[in-house]
Order: sequence, then structure tokens, then C-alpha cells
Amino acid sequence: MRRLFGSVRARATLAATAVVAVALVAAGAVVLLSLRSNLAGQADTAADSAARNVATQIAQGVPYRELDLDGDHPVQVVDRDGRVLAASEDLEAISGTGAAEVTPVSSPDAGRDDDEDAPEVGEVGEITWHGQGRATVDGESVAYRFAQVEVTDRSDRTVRVYAGASLQAQQDAVHTAATVMLIGLPVLLAVVAWVTWAVTRRALRPVEAIRQEMAAITASEDLARRVPVPDTHDEVARLARTTNETLAALETSVERQRRFVADASHELRSPIASLRTQLEVAAAHPALLDLDGAVEDTVRLQHLAADLLLLARLDAGERVADARVELAALVRERAAGRPGVTVRAQAAEVTGSRGQLERVLDNLLDNARRHARSAVAVTVRRDGDHHAVVEVADDGDGVPAGDRERIFERFVRLDEARARDDGGAGLGLAIARDVATRHGGTLTVLDAPAGGALFALRLPLAQSCPGVRDGPGAPAGAPRWA
Repeated sequence: MRRLFGSVRARATLAATAVVAVALVAAGAVVLLSLRSNLAGQADTAADSAARNVATQIAQGVPYRELDLDGDHPVQVVDRDGRVLAASEDLEAISGTGAAEVTPVSSPDAGRDDDEDAPEVGEVGEITWHGQGRATVDGESVAYRFAQVEVTDRSDRTVRVYAGASLQAQQDAVHTAATVMLIGLPVLLAVVAWVTWAVTRRALRPVEAIRQEMAAITASEDLARRVPVPDTHDEVARLARTTNETLAALETSVERQRRFVADASHELRSPIASLRTQLEVAAAHPALLDLDGAVEDTVRLQHLAADLLLLARLDAGERVADARVELAALVRERAAGRPGVTVRAQAAEVTGSRGQLERVLDNLLDNARRHARSAVAVTVRRDGDHHAVVEVADDGDGVPAGDRERIFERFVRLDEARARDDGGAGLGLAIARDVATRHGGTLTVLDAPAGGALFALRLPLAQSCPGVRDGPGAPAGAPRWA
């Protein structure tokens, strides 16, 4: 059973058929009940008319034996004691009216009925009762709806007139309607199931095409392929477009990883080859060992390995810590001992990973020192109540406008020869931007006032930072430079 209804099409067909079946059964029940009620109402009306016709004759003084009783409706006239005074000629038996006999008495007694609710002499009362019973007419027993009306005859006797209307037509109509429903319901359900199956199959055909293409992409590992997008504006078309966007992002990510591996291998090959050459020369000629060069190449390898490890952790989605970090103090700490670096800082507290923020500041300061002619200026300030900004400016040649986004790509060096000599691998600024982004901030490069490059690190302040006082008597958020 689970395998039988394992497809969306089968489940949709089953659900649609079940819903329609429930709706049709409920509607059929309502129709049958309504039809039965309406026909019963019509029978009551016919019984009322027949009862009033006979009651009117009695009120006009027609003797009971001479009453014109409607042959289409069984009629019975009884007194207050239940004795039958008159009945239809072909009426053989009756039940449901409360009268015990059908044959009228030979000499009905006359006399006044003391009943305050009885109609006046010669008057016909209101219909006081409707009920259902059976009557046998000409040997055939049929269900009837009966009506009762009281009338006072000329002799001041109050009698009850019972008249019935056959329910055979009602029963036949209800039976016919029920038979039609029982025959038509399975046919209609079969049509609904077939239509639902066909429509669902047509609607899911693009989904199957998408599945087949995705299977082919998985088998071929060709991420340049795309799934077909149906010429519609429904959910399936949006699914196809989203799938293609995912494939494009995956292709970009894989290509980026391939370039990363190739660039990392290239960067690692140079210091490893240099270190191996120095070691081979030292093995053959110990006197020619360049120990300083070997140490320098080892340090380059160490730094490059650390950068690659950090990038791997960032790409893996390493969670950012939520510790509070005083940005001004951290900047002074990382700038200490670096010649030519001046710091002008305003107290600003941010939330994040202290270790990763240290790496960002180190990378920005190292990059500024590498390109500065003589001085590097660092500024920490609050921008309103929500952000802190760290600006690192140098007096070097600056960054051309066309390269201001490219320098944040991995293994990109604008000055290839000098960067290699200084030990840079083109990862520092890429790491700095990745860390800034994961802390909810940004890192951009602009023109510095001294003509060089100005790197602006923008981070969100900690929630309580706008209320921090920078010194005795200083209002919250007021600038305090040091």
C-alpha cells in the first residue's frame, strides 16, 4: 500500500477522489432529506385540504352518512371518545390516528361536548395535528401523512376529522433519486480520479524532466548544465529557476575551490622549493648554508599555512563568537611596536571573535606598512549609535579605482614581485573582508587624505555600546579621542 501511493500523482488522485466522494455523499444526503421533507410537506398540504373539505360539510349540517368523502384520500371522522362516525368507503384499516375502528357506529349519540377549546357550532377549527401512519385501501396498505381538524356540527357535537395523503410518490421519488446517486456516484468518482491523474501527470511532467536532468548532472559532474525551465509562471517554473541558480552558485563555488587549490599549491611550491634547494646545498656544502633564508622560507610557510587554515574554517561556516571586544584598546594593542603607526581612537565596543578581529587588524596594518612611504594613521570612531569604524590610512600610492574590489580576491597581488619579496601571498585582504562580513560588517577601500589608500572597517556596535560613557562627566556617545 505504501509503495502503491508512493508517488505524488497517486496521492493527489486519492486525495481528490476522497474529497469529492465525501462532498457528493454529503450533498446527496442533503438532497434526499430535502426532497423527502418537501414531498412530506406537499402531502401535509393535500391532507389538510381533504380534512377541511369534510369538516366544512359537517359544519354546514350535512349528515355523516351523506358526507362527500374524497376517494383519493382516506377520511375518518371520530368523536371525542374515539368512536368512528364516518369513514371512506374503500378504507379497510387505518393506524396512526388513534381511532380504534373503521366502521362507523349505527346511531351516533348527540350531545354537547364541554370543551372550552372546541369551535363554536357550525365552525371549523385549525389543523391541530400532523402525523404519519398507514391505511389499507382496497386491500393495499400504504404509508400516509394524516392531518387532524376539529369541527362542531349542528347538534353541538365536536368531532375530529382525519384525512390522509399517500406517501407513495415521496417514497418512489426518494428511491429513484437514491438509485440514480448510487449509480452515478461511482461513475463520477471514476471520472474525477481519471481527470486528476491526467492533470497531475501533465503538471508533474516538468518536475520529472528536472529530476532526469539533475540525475544526468550528478552522473556527469558537469555543473555547467542547467535544468529545463517550463514556459509557465507557476511553482514548477520557480523551482526550475531556483535550481538553476543553485547550480550556478555551486558551479561558482566549485570553480572557486579549484582555483583556490591551484593557487595554494602554487604559493606553497615556491617556498618549499627554495627551502629544499637550500637544504640540498647545505647537505653538499655545509659552509654555504643560508640559515636566515631557510628560517625566512619556513616562516612564510607557517604564515601561509595559518592563512589557509583560517580560510578553510571561514568557508566551513565557523561560528562567530559573541564576546564583547573593546575595539579602541584592541587597535592600540595591535599597533604597539609598529614604527610609523599613529592611533587616534574613540571608545567603541563590538561583539565578535577577538582572535579573528586581531587577524583583521594585523592584516590591515601589515598591508598599510608594506605600501606606505613613511606613516600609517589608524582612526577608531563611532558612526552614530549602531556602528564602529576603523580606518587605516597610508601615504603610499593608493589603490586604482578599477582594482578596489579585485584586491579582496584570494591570491591577488597588484605588485606581484614586491609582494613575493615581502612574503605576502595575496590572502590578507581576502581574509579581512571574510571576517568583517561574518561579523555583520563591511571592509572597503577609499582614497586617503595623504594620497594613499584608506581601508574602512565598519562593524556593528554591541547593544549597550550607545550608553557607554567615555570618561567622567562625558555624555553617552560623546567623542573621546586618545
